Amino acid sequence: MSEFLLKVTTGDGAQVPVLADAEGRLLVASDVIGPEGPAGPEGPAGPEGPAGPEGPAGPEGPAGATGPAGATGPAGPAGPEGPTGPEGPAGPEGPAGPVGPAGPAGSGGAVLSGYWARQPWVNRTTPSDNFWAGVTWAGSLGLFAAVSTNGSGNRAMTSPDGVTWTARTTPVDNPWQSIAWAESLGLFAAVSSDGSGNRVMTSPDGVTWTARTSAADNAWLSVTWAESLGLFAAVARSGYGNRVMTSPDGVTWTARTTPVDNEWWAVTWAESLGLFAAVATTGTGNRVMTSPDGVTWTARSSAADNTWRSVAWAESLGLFAAVSDYGSGNQVMTSSDGVTWSSVSGVPTLNWKSVAWAEGLGLFAAVAEGTTPVDVMTSPDGMTWTVRNVPQPKGWQAVTWSPDLVMFAAVASLGSGDKVLTAP
Repeated sequence: MSEFLLKVTTGDGAQVPVLADAEGRLLVASDVIGPEGPAGPEGPAGPEGPAGPEGPAGPEGPAGATGPAGATGPAGPAGPEGPTGPEGPAGPEGPAGPVGPAGPAGSGGAVLSGYWARQPWVNRTTPSDNFWAGVTWAGSLGLFAAVSTNGSGNRAMTSPDGVTWTARTTPVDNPWQSIAWAESLGLFAAVSSDGSGNRVMTSPDGVTWTARTSAADNAWLSVTWAESLGLFAAVARSGYGNRVMTSPDGVTWTARTTPVDNEWWAVTWAESLGLFAAVATTGTGNRVMTSPDGVTWTARSSAADNTWRSVAWAESLGLFAAVSDYGSGNQVMTSSDGVTWSSVSGVPTLNWKSVAWAEGLGLFAAVAEGTTPVDVMTSPDGMTWTVRNVPQPKGWQAVTWSPDLVMFAAVASLGSGDKVLTAP
């Protein structure tokens, strides 16, 4: 086959030599090649070939940050207890604690109260010669406090031991007749037989006193505190159907209706009975009244129409005992329930003014306004009474008991300079 070299003009005007056969058909371009055309579009990727062999490990990188601690696992079982170490030396002995109150009398209680009753009564110096009418003991304060019916701005006095007494300023010069201590309130309350709307005064410490408004301007003669009721109750010898007043705080007082208008002279509270009992100096066969709440009062028959001046409750005996300053051999009456009262015979005839019960000692003590040196009598049971000698007759008006000091203390209206009596 014959070949011919031809020149062919391209689209851009260039002449390119090519081979053609005799019939003019293009066979192959000559070795003179025109410029390379633009690359065609990339074809699709072929299938991935097999992985090559793993290269060597690179160097170890730096350690990462420490992660948070995991939760604590359960505790393991306790190991065996080690041997006890040697005992250390004893520490220094601490100071002795305060003497506790006397416990109730045991089988030898009668012997104890009999021995104690024979201990001498001693006069104590008072800061003023007032007419001292009432006295009480404040256990949580460790303090006696007394009030008087006269004096100039000094109608109270206090003592921590019954021996040394200090005069205290009072807010008004009323005739203060009686004083009581409310343990759960931490408050003294005193009542007066005169004054204008201010016949009560109170104090948290026996030193600072505040006048309070009374429920009525009656002649208030006695006040007591009922711990389980949280209530003061006071009685009066005057007034019309309202001779009792009560207060839960010593500040606000409420008049209460009384069944008879006797001259109510004294009131006390019997804790285990849950009962107030009051006694009077007047009335006909009804010189006692009782109340379970201080609000509702009931007249009771008295054992005799004596002038009953004081009443006390003996918790361990379950017995009331009342004393009078008038009568003949029957100046004590007792009751186990406040309803039925019985006269006690063989009582010395004196002007008995006040009676108190010593719970830890198991002994009643009564004091008199007399002119002989036998102005005290004691009893372990309320039935058998024995007179005791005192240094001087002073007109003893009130007596109280301190279980913490194991001491009776009485105050007087007469005499000079030593109107307190204590035993032992």
